[in-house]
Amino acid sequence: MYDQNLNFCLNCSLLLGYPVMIKASAGGGGKGMRVAWNDEEAREGFRFSSQEAASSFGDDRLLIEKFIDNPRHIEIQVLADKHDNALWLNERECSIQRRNQKVIEEAPSTFLDSKTRKAMGEQAVALARAVKYSSAGTVEFLVDSKKNFYFLEMNTRLQVEHPITECITGLDLVQEMIRVAKGYALRHKQADIPINGWAVECRVYAEDPYKSFGLPSVGRLSQYEEPLHVPNVRVDSGIQQGSEISIYYDPMISKLITYGSNRNEALQRMEEALDNYVIRGVTHNIALLREVIKHPRFIQGDISTKFLPEVYTEGFKGHRLEDSEKIELLVIAVSLYMAERLRSQRFLGAPRISLAQPDAKNWKLYVQLGDSTHSIVASRQGSTYLVEVNGRKCCVTGEWNLASAVLSLQVDDVHRTVQVKIFCYYCFLKSLHHFKSEKLVYLKEQLDGKHIVIVEMANAGVTMNGASVLLEVEPYLACYFPSRFS
Repeated sequence: MYDQNLNFCLNCSLLLGYPVMIKASAGGGGKGMRVAWNDEEAREGFRFSSQEAASSFGDDRLLIEKFIDNPRHIEIQVLADKHDNALWLNERECSIQRRNQKVIEEAPSTFLDSKTRKAMGEQAVALARAVKYSSAGTVEFLVDSKKNFYFLEMNTRLQVEHPITECITGLDLVQEMIRVAKGYALRHKQADIPINGWAVECRVYAEDPYKSFGLPSVGRLSQYEEPLHVPNVRVDSGIQQGSEISIYYDPMISKLITYGSNRNEALQRMEEALDNYVIRGVTHNIALLREVIKHPRFIQGDISTKFLPEVYTEGFKGHRLEDSEKIELLVIAVSLYMAERLRSQRFLGAPRISLAQPDAKNWKLYVQLGDSTHSIVASRQGSTYLVEVNGRKCCVTGEWNLASAVLSLQVDDVHRTVQVKIFCYYCFLKSLHHFKSEKLVYLKEQLDGKHIVIVEMANAGVTMNGASVLLEVEPYLACYFPSRFS
């Protein structure tokens, strides 16, 4: 029975028992959803949800459901044809959400046992049969801590997260949908549907994760490199370098999927893929994604739809560098700076070269990290850089491809992936001291001052120009751990 009026909404809410969820029937993504704990909130939720549903989906109809506090969001993929055949293709764990929209999904779920999985799958297939459904679809459930599950909704389409089901079953869901649409019968039996390995999907958004876990960001992608060289990585995207991210569409940049023989392997590949994903020109949520998949609670499978607000009670603040990570970042930045300067000496004949120290032995550099300035002594032996900072001597090795935005290096045999930006500009200033202050202000404006290492030569050159001092600044280097700074 359907009746779109406030009194019917209140009667349904009383019948179900508060709290209830009032939500748009025609859409998803967290839009048009309100939780009501009493009649007053139900009245307000009815008004706001119907208005948002109409503006977002062109349909103001609402659903009223029992609200389950702190559940897991687990969905079952179904596939049905026009010959009364229907299958369930295992589950997807979709509990990592912000504002009721999924951010990270995985298949299978760490939470379900075979008995619960089978029961949920059979219920999903029963629903599909009851409405004579024929295509791929998703039946979504909320699951409480005792593995009781409650029907949420059915999406009569492919979900954003369908690739992780393809990974663990080996089925091409798009192909199966087309076959069903052409009238073919399903070519698989329920007993043929496996769970092979583990798959994880991260939704990469043009969003600022430091604001409410992700407010949309707009701009042009000045640099864009997908991590397709990482094994068992799939990237579903519709953009390229130079693409514009506007306010008129969903801010999703891509779907990043990794697969492994087990969950640990899939998560390790996701970490590597996120570290090697280069997105510049817009703010993105990779820092948040990486922190979530590395969090002890997530690794243990202790998650719910309230994971983000429970773990980051004051909002997401980014990664706090450990002292050992700071040292590693310092020595990598120094090594990169030396490599770039020595390369310039070999290939450039510009007057600026006199600013660099010509000897590869015992370079003395000033390095700034945050508010601290460090005096560094460094040298090079072949392709290896030896850097001493705060009494610690470190050895940095790797392939020094200075044209790449991402470098994989070893610091004392510990593997590290870094992303690199090189800047160059000119300044007219009154004094060298003033110049240094201005330079730091400029960097904070450009890079927000988070976990950035700035390297400059100890003997900067000065050329007089009338009453002012002209400083022709050497290219300076900003080095940071990817995914720790967006």
